[in-house]
Amino acid sequence: MFGISYIKFDSMTYVIHFKNGEVAKEGRGLSFYYFEPNSSISAIPMGSNDLPFIFNETTNDYQNISIQGQVTYKIGNPKQLSELLDFTIDSNGTYKKNDSEKLNQRIINEAQTATSSYIHSLGLKDSIRSAKTIEAKITEGLHASQAITILGIEILTVNILAIKATPEMARALETETREKLSQDADHAVYERRNFAVEQERRIKESELSTEIAVEEKKKQINEKKMEAEIQKADNDRKLREMKVQADIAVENQRKLLIEQKTANERKEAETQGFVIESTLKPYKDIDWKTLTALNNNGDARFNIALAFRQLAENADKIGTLNISPDLLETLLTDKKDSKK
Repeated sequence: MFGISYIKFDSMTYVIHFKNGEVAKEGRGLSFYYFEPNSSISAIPMGSNDLPFIFNETTNDYQNISIQGQVTYKIGNPKQLSELLDFTIDSNGTYKKNDSEKLNQRIINEAQTATSSYIHSLGLKDSIRSAKTIEAKITEGLHASQAITILGIEILTVNILAIKATPEMARALETETREKLSQDADHAVYERRNFAVEQERRIKESELSTEIAVEEKKKQINEKKMEAEIQKADNDRKLREMKVQADIAVENQRKLLIEQKTANERKEAETQGFVIESTLKPYKDIDWKTLTALNNNGDARFNIALAFRQLAENADKIGTLNISPDLLETLLTDKKDSKK
């Protein structure tokens, strides 16, 4: 009415009210009446903004890649930004120009500039695998960018969502990777078989080592048994030698005893012979008949025996001699009776 309007902004919008080319009021979340013919209002959003981007780069092996990501930022100095870009709104709150797109493009350009030289130094494979490094490069480049500082922009985060090669190159990489994986699988099979063979060899070596150790133990046991048998044989030999020596000593003692006994018996016999000789010496020259008479033997058979002996001595002088058995039997019978 009469060119006077009312406008209201939320707390996330920084408002600058120009009146006749001068700043009448500014701040966040303002609401006020203004006269449209001499007023101009700039509304700068203060909230964080997610800016998706995608740009193409060329690696050092002349391969094209696309880098897709997102930059999160907010406007830190809205008054400074309002002096560089036009955020003027009409009475309905609609921006008269689309300078927010221009702001976004400038940020994307700075992000691409920050990572361009780095991508150019990498090969295709390294570029695809360097998302975190590219994030760091973009973050570092945006923070160091003079244009971003002049615009009064604060960079919050940078995220790389995808790094892709061209479809043809992607298929080639897939084929190469597939072949590499196949080779790795074959190598893994070979390594597994080789490992199995190696383990089998180690098992065989362990078994052989065990057998060798067992045989060595058997050899040691046999050597010990042989040493024990040799020691036993040596001890038996020593015992036999000691027994033989003991037998020899006993026999020597027995020999000495026999010799001594023989000597004693010889001396005793010599003594007895000397006694007998001395005893019989007086009878040496006496006739046996006299000795027989001295004996005074009353045995009839003894006397008959003497009689027969004298007869035998004088056999050449006897013509005929008859001795009847009856006479002998009578003599013997009488002798037996007399003994009874």
